Amino acid sequence: MAAKSQRIRIRMINKETGTFYMTTVNSRNRTTKNQGKLKLKKYDPKTRKHETFTEDKAKG
Repeated sequence: MAAKSQRIRIRMINKETGTFYMTTVNSRNRTTKNQGKLKLKKYDPKTRKHETFTEDKAKG
């Protein structure tokens, strides 16, 4: 039987426009509670610029 995946799904969301990307992160590498939320600069098609996206819970 296959082992359970250590990767969890998250949603990267731009708070200003509501645009989001779905991605996965490795939960083994994110053990420290003081790390905070992941922030990445990604392309936002609504503004046609690179914007800051922050980590949010994936629904579903």
